[in-house]
Amino acid sequence: MTQLKFLTKLSRKKLYCGLIAGVCIAITVGSLIWAKHNTTKPIVEEIAMVRTAVVGNTGMAQGYTYSGEVRGRFESQLAFQVTGKIIKRNVQLGSAVNTGDILMQIDSRDLQQTVNSNSAQVFSAESQLKLAESNLNRYRQLLETGAISRAQYDQYASSYEVALAGVQQASAQYVHGSNQLDYSLLMADKPGVVSSIMAEMGQVVSAGQIVITVVQDGEREVEIAVPENRIEELRKAGQIKVAFWALPNVMVDGNVREIAPMADQTTRTFKVRISLLNPPSEIKLGMTASVTLSDSTAKPTVMIPLAAVYQDGNVAKVWVVKDDVLTLCPVQTGNFGNGTIQVVSGLQQGDQIVIAGVHKLKEGQKVKIGGDSL
Repeated sequence: MTQLKFLTKLSRKKLYCGLIAGVCIAITVGSLIWAKHNTTKPIVEEIAMVRTAVVGNTGMAQGYTYSGEVRGRFESQLAFQVTGKIIKRNVQLGSAVNTGDILMQIDSRDLQQTVNSNSAQVFSAESQLKLAESNLNRYRQLLETGAISRAQYDQYASSYEVALAGVQQASAQYVHGSNQLDYSLLMADKPGVVSSIMAEMGQVVSAGQIVITVVQDGEREVEIAVPENRIEELRKAGQIKVAFWALPNVMVDGNVREIAPMADQTTRTFKVRISLLNPPSEIKLGMTASVTLSDSTAKPTVMIPLAAVYQDGNVAKVWVVKDDVLTLCPVQTGNFGNGTIQVVSGLQQGDQIVIAGVHKLKEGQKVKIGGDSL
């Protein structure tokens, strides 16, 4: 019995020792596995790819661009000198006309009747003048013989003068009526091209109402609208270049010919006429033009994309890449363009700047570059 108890105690002791040994082995193996999977890996810095551009000198001084329209140096706005109904139109938009060509005609029947009436008045006045002249001659002879008094003779002399004045008055009315009849025809006073027509057949127009505009042959210029705060800069413009939307390869020098003395009541801008120096024959009336003014005394500037500007509070900055490292440089900006902004100072020719994703970068970051020049 005593031996059986001893064996039982011995078996339990071995069991406990085996369990303890298994737990120790499991802990050791688990520690090794955990250490293997949690070994600290070396941190590899990720180099970002950025889109860049190289700053180049534009060679253009600071300036402004205005859109305009090709116009003629002289434009005749024609109107009838009498009131009437338009019965004929002989021209179309773009028609070439010569001096004396009939452009429009109004109904002249009433004017013709006025001329006929004035003509009859002339005949009547001439008849009265003949009678007065005969009476005057007759009474002059009676005066010489002493048959009548001087007072009676003076009455017939006065009647003759009245009749003579009546003839002159009737003749003047006839000439006036004839002129009115001629005014029923609207004629071109200079050779040119019809640029606009503001009245049609059947329309009743009043005297002085503009119905046709004729651009005279000769000089061509561009009309632009300039705000009042740019007038002085326009006067000091050192260079004026005119480009045309329909002629991308044509660039013409311009010169300020005229600045309106008053601003337009609606747009509050001043109309300015730019003369074209030696324009090619391809330039036609009504073409859309772009007039660029530059100040010859200003320093050359560069235009960069708006996306390249990093706004830090009230200071505009630009990421500059030097030796594949980013540096944030403050810049002084100027005028806005079409998706661009002018940099007056802060950048030098040859600087490589980041033009996209500027708010995702940080100072001193290494990058890979790519892009082109501005």
